[in-house]
Amino acid sequence: MPELPDVEAYLHALRRRVQDRPLTSTSVRGPSLLRSFEPPLEAAIGLRVMALSRLGKRIVFTLENDLFLVLHLMIAGRLQWKESGPPPRGRIVQAVFGFPDGSLVLTEAGTKRRATLHLVAGREALAGHDPGGAEVAEIDAARFDELLRRENRTLKRVLTSPRIFAGIGNAYSDEILHAAGLSPVRRSRQLGPEESGRLYAAARDTLETWRERLCARFDTKFPGPGQITAFRPEFAVHGRYGKPCPACNTTVQRIRYADSETNYCPACQTGGRVLADRSLSRLLKDDWPGVLEE
Repeated sequence: MPELPDVEAYLHALRRRVQDRPLTSTSVRGPSLLRSFEPPLEAAIGLRVMALSRLGKRIVFTLENDLFLVLHLMIAGRLQWKESGPPPRGRIVQAVFGFPDGSLVLTEAGTKRRATLHLVAGREALAGHDPGGAEVAEIDAARFDELLRRENRTLKRVLTSPRIFAGIGNAYSDEILHAAGLSPVRRSRQLGPEESGRLYAAARDTLETWRERLCARFDTKFPGPGQITAFRPEFAVHGRYGKPCPACNTTVQRIRYADSETNYCPACQTGGRVLADRSLSRLLKDDWPGVLEE
């Protein structure tokens, strides 16, 4: 699922292509994509894109007439930009949005269609799509610590809860926890002030570093297929199971649960202890994500 840095990279690439330009056409091909009916999607045609912003992991197109297009890519949704020629076809193409200088194409790989699109009227309706999580870059260490301790959950679960922190998912939570030198299964209320401060600094630095890096990477070109991904060779631990930790050369380990995976370095994060999948899932029970977005 595209997380905060990835969504910011899309926004950076989109602004120079669609901001202050009218939406000239819409073609929704995925039957489950459009989740709203009033106002109808046709009401957006001809309206200028006044601004682009992020709401958690959602992309928001602010249109004229106080209308908002809210796009959630979920796990496999990706965007492509096609400057000329007919828009692409195929089963993975879920929607095409026409603009004067090209077409924005939404694709979704796999058999499960989870991406969503809403057209809503007014700021109040838009606020209904906000999960409520705080932007780490906009809060201080004291507020971060307060939110961290709101529930006595594992650090992995707290960081990825959209109701607590905005835009952090499976990939960047692994990177944040590695940077902070903390175990993904530590309980949030067990952290001392120094550890909480370390986690806060790691979260801010990791998210901002990757936001800047990806925005620079796609400053002149739109992200292509496979370039918005949860698996990057520059990552320290996420997606690097069996490979050496860049900090200490210890083999990166993982915890697998359903369709998700947590990667960590035993030497840097768990005092050398290797966490067992099966016993861990029984131990934590409902402390693993209860809904798809989490």
